[in-house]
Amino acid sequence: MPDLTYTISELAREFGITTRTIRFYEEKGLVCPRRDGQKRLYTPADRVRIQLILRGKRIGMSLQESVEIIDMYDPQHNNSTQLQALLSRVAERRVALQRKKQDIDDLLNGLDEVQQLCEQALSTHGALSAVKAQD
Repeated sequence: MPDLTYTISELAREFGITTRTIRFYEEKGLVCPRRDGQKRLYTPADRVRIQLILRGKRIGMSLQESVEIIDMYDPQHNNSTQLQALLSRVAERRVALQRKKQDIDDLLNGLDEVQQLCEQALSTHGALSAVKAQD
């Protein structure tokens, strides 16, 4: 049974990223493809690492944070340390995003208030202009 491997193009296509991104991960030592001449051959483990890095990115984790969590992989101990660390990061991220959401809501409320004041002023000014025009 031959080794299951993936080319850089296959992985880039599968994950919707550029080959440059995968080469960047390689430069950082996050994936270690085997070489067959000029061709890079990635293992299923490399594929999973890329998938997990991209998943971390989608939830707003930095590359460093994602790698720290991924490197905690320890199936002999049910990955409990890894999962607890991930839960902690998710909770931190949730709090930060809720804070940002509140800030955005506050800004939107402020914009609503300014808009209403401007519309009232224009309305009042328009009424005054109409009274002056009648004089």
